[in-house]
Amino acid sequence: MALPEQHLVYLSLGSNLGNRFEHMQYALDALFETVGHVLKVSSVYETPAFGFKGDAFLNIAVSLQTILSPKDLMAEILSIETHLGRIRTKTKGFASRPIDIDILFYEDLVIETELLTVPHPHMANRKFVLQPLLDIGAEKVHPKLNKTVTTLFQECNDDSVLDKQPKWLKNPSLQFNFKAFNYLAIEGNIGAGKTSLATKISEDFNAKLILERFKDNPFLPKFYEDKTRYAFPLEMSFLADRYQQLADDIAQYDLFTDFIVSDYDVFKSLIFAQVTLQEDEYKLYSKLFYMMYKELAKPDAYIYLYQNTDRLLANIKERGREYEQSIDANYLLNINKSYLNFIKSQPQMNVKVIDISELDFVNNRADYLRVLREILSTTQSAV
Repeated sequence: MALPEQHLVYLSLGSNLGNRFEHMQYALDALFETVGHVLKVSSVYETPAFGFKGDAFLNIAVSLQTILSPKDLMAEILSIETHLGRIRTKTKGFASRPIDIDILFYEDLVIETELLTVPHPHMANRKFVLQPLLDIGAEKVHPKLNKTVTTLFQECNDDSVLDKQPKWLKNPSLQFNFKAFNYLAIEGNIGAGKTSLATKISEDFNAKLILERFKDNPFLPKFYEDKTRYAFPLEMSFLADRYQQLADDIAQYDLFTDFIVSDYDVFKSLIFAQVTLQEDEYKLYSKLFYMMYKELAKPDAYIYLYQNTDRLLANIKERGREYEQSIDANYLLNINKSYLNFIKSQPQMNVKVIDISELDFVNNRADYLRVLREILSTTQSAV
């Protein structure tokens, strides 16, 4: 599965009706659930109503990553506002509102449509926008004015007095806490999406990513042409490469990441060997495997992504690797059976099987968060 491009977005949130903190937290949580991963949340500032007489506002700025287009992002924002009772009108002027969410920046795009203007056209004149934004994006450059947020704040003529609040809003991304674990292995059949999931987790939660280096294996295309002849050299080369990669990457401590996530576990070598090798070859192979296996660090959690065979075949066809197009359903069925037999034989391992046959965690955020919650239900039990 090809991962959609992530876009960095800055938003401004404000509220001056009802329980302002509650409205802001709900909106922040809803943005996380429907729009994308929340990176930073500013302090909360209370400011007088701007441009009309009304109760004081609470304001924050938020940065997040999203795969949504500007149009789809705006649609989600409008939905959140409507749920909280915001009624947008076409008449000009300001009014009190339970929630107000504005797009300040969408990457460095300049957008001018009937629905949306980005960067926000009035942000340079409003301290209640610039002060929170200063907290989380001081060096962000306005793509039209070619000035940093710091400079815009210094040049702003707005004389409003902002009162920084002692109470913070909670970043909803922090509820997904992988930091208690050193090593998470994502496994699955060919085409299950394990690389996509491992990559998304690493991007969202600051993990060191280990990806299997199958593309460089010269025996792989030959194996799919002649399985009997090339099975043993293929499995031996995979075993050697996986052992070397895991031994090197897991041993190297990284100060700048919180944990390790990989799109395979070395045990897949034994699982595939059971399917592809002759009996005498497998006996020799398994002896070598266990000699190497005892030297490697073991994952704190082993996640197996189960997909039905039809979905696997569709995914394999979609990603278009020429040498994989001859893979048949029975081969995938045998691999899946071997994985499940392996899982049953390892009661000491912290294993979670997640059926993703009806899920699209790459393009559907709700499905992605569902998978994350299932993973954490296992990893948390291991702490």
